[in-house]
Amino acid sequence: MDNVIAIDGPSASGKSTLARNLSAALHIPYINTGSMFRATAWAAQKRNIAWDDEPALAAMLKDLTMEYRTNSAGEFELFCDNAFPGEELRSTEIAAGASKAGTLPMVRSELKRLQQNMNKSGWIVMEGRDIGTVIFPEAKFKFFITASPLERARRRLAQEGNKAGGTLEEVAAAIAARDLQDSTRPVAPLKPADDAEIVDNSNMTYEETFNYIYNKVKDAVL
Repeated sequence: MDNVIAIDGPSASGKSTLARNLSAALHIPYINTGSMFRATAWAAQKRNIAWDDEPALAAMLKDLTMEYRTNSAGEFELFCDNAFPGEELRSTEIAAGASKAGTLPMVRSELKRLQQNMNKSGWIVMEGRDIGTVIFPEAKFKFFITASPLERARRRLAQEGNKAGGTLEEVAAAIAARDLQDSTRPVAPLKPADDAEIVDNSNMTYEETFNYIYNKVKDAVL
């Protein structure tokens, strides 16, 4: 089995914070695959490549440097195109580009190749939407983190405020629509792996969720 802790789940489920802190506690690399899709859109924009130009995007990814490195703060961060894009990946525009590029089979295939090369040196925590089903189906641990759309909307508003994009009800509706899009797409749909443990943290604190997952994996990793 692959030495991978796969953390899958829908947006705003808390999986990114969980995976990042889990990697810190276990002293192993953290890979955010969503950032890799955003970096694809970011790098394409720099080259004036359209986000729906599948052949051009795939060709770009064959030659693009994209890996996780330790930054000046000692944290694992995505290094792409000879730079740490950082907050540039968080813009609404780049997020839209990532969603568009992420539907293209050739793009997903190239990113899958990059992602599967990231556990060559030991344990990793990898977070995304299809880690346990597509990227590492033989992962040692698979967790699918989820919560109700309304609870996820509350969390997003608490974290982002006005940047969340509307009222509680509007944000919840947008999250539900994204869930539907991701779960019904023909390529790598959002769904739990058959052997994944589903963790619904709608009524759990972050600490409860973290401790539950940490206690499941610590003996194998440490």
